[in-house]
Amino acid sequence: MSNAKGDRRERELVNKLDEAGFAVMRAPASGSATERELPDVLAGDSEDFYAIEAKSSAGDPIYLDGEEVYALVYFSRNFGAKPRIGVRFDREDWYFFHPDDLYQTDGGNYRVKKETALSDGADFAELTGHSEKVTLDEVGTDDDSADRSDVRPVLEAIERGDLSVEEGVEMLDS
Repeated sequence: MSNAKGDRRERELVNKLDEAGFAVMRAPASGSATERELPDVLAGDSEDFYAIEAKSSAGDPIYLDGEEVYALVYFSRNFGAKPRIGVRFDREDWYFFHPDDLYQTDGGNYRVKKETALSDGADFAELTGHSEKVTLDEVGTDDDSADRSDVRPVLEAIERGDLSVEEGVEMLDS
């Protein structure tokens, strides 16, 4: 990714966080402004504070140098922020990971594939506290769901594309 594209993506993230009500700052020339490694973006509201390393790609996996990730965790710990790796693939939204949730290569670096970002990453609404991710494995684990054993197969059929959402609702309402 070119520096210009990376800078544009970082500014995009800063603007989205600002619109979501966060106080936000993009580190000046992050990574090269000082001898210290700084995160790309610092953001916080009255409840959550994040130090974010932002990466984007046209579609190839995103690789992060192990030292870069360790520096983010170190800075976050000292600053009192939650470390997050923000990834954005072309024609997709931002997805966020705690460094511990990333795949670590044999060489000590980190990798995020597009499929992993879409399936396992926290989306922007989840990061900003406007939603909470629920997986199919978590559906139907409430005590009152024992009599609704028909829900899970319908949701799985919707996820596979075998049913539309409207068809699934109709099945569950009958």
